[in-house]
Amino acid sequence: MNAFVYSLAIFILASAVATALFRDVLSAIIVFGAYSLGMAILYTFLLAPDVAMTEAAIGAGVTTLLLLLTIARTARPPTDRLLEQIHLPAVVVVGAFVLLLCVAVLPEMYAVGGTETPVWSNSDVTQHYLQETYEQTGVQNAVTSVLAAYRGFDTFGEAVVVFAAGVATLLVLKREVFA
Repeated sequence: MNAFVYSLAIFILASAVATALFRDVLSAIIVFGAYSLGMAILYTFLLAPDVAMTEAAIGAGVTTLLLLLTIARTARPPTDRLLEQIHLPAVVVVGAFVLLLCVAVLPEMYAVGGTETPVWSNSDVTQHYLQETYEQTGVQNAVTSVLAAYRGFDTFGEAVVVFAAGVATLLVLKREVFA
């Protein structure tokens, strides 16, 4: 991993903490949108463009828009404090957990594109997908055939989630009467 990924991870952690600490709802929503955008960029760097597009569309796009529309249609009480008070024992527990994850998990992760990753080290599986997908699925693109045929239920589930989010957005945006 390079300096860009580490700085992106620090940005994501900082925006997550800021989202939790901001007392002003508008500030929290804006920082949450930045967090989602940071996650989408990280997913892109980790070579997961389908997850990145979903995070950008749903997390940074639709969710932020719905939250902004919600506070635009409701009354915002004036706030005296910018940040919530910090509960020190919770910060210590969460900080220890994040530190444990950084020490235990990050060194075990493979480098992106590294030849020692399980995908590349098991060349039989990789070669099977590259050589046999057209005969088995009739799709010329190996990535498309894996997503559509071999991981069809997973891809269908992702499509259902995105469709449900779109329908829910349309339903919320058309609702004009608020109780």
